[in-house]
Amino acid sequence: EDETRRYRPTKNYLEHLPALNLTSFETDLMRTEFERLANRQAMDTMSMKRYELPTPPAGKMTDVQAWSECVDNSQAQLEHQRTRLMNLDLMLEYGGESWKVYNDVLQEMLNKTQTQLADVKKNIQEINWSRKNQQTQVGEKLKQLES
Repeated sequence: EDETRRYRPTKNYLEHLPALNLTSFETDLMRTEFERLANRQAMDTMSMKRYELPTPPAGKMTDVQAWSECVDNSQAQLEHQRTRLMNLDLMLEYGGESWKVYNDVLQEMLNKTQTQLADVKKNIQEINWSRKNQQTQVGEKLKQLES
């Protein structure tokens, strides 16, 4: 810490790099959301229109086909909600266990990677030791040849 407090950079060592473009990763959706936040506008409320069960238009109240379409729509929405509830039940029953299995897989990958890292470090150490040993032996030979 003492060194970092005493160090005073003499020039901008990043001046050879182009200027940072912070908006290059933004999508149109992100840009509009950032504008909404900057203008302090409230978030749009979630539309519940898709969950409504409308009756046929006023002119078709006696039309069997229009009522049939409304019933089909309500059955489709009911089936969708039933599927969502079934998925939630499955997640409650098996979701925790699947996360445990996933964590076990990640832990196994970590262990393998750490073992590989240890092997690589061991190989590097052996190579460095053999080079040092070889250079020491050659140095002794050079000393003998010089004398």
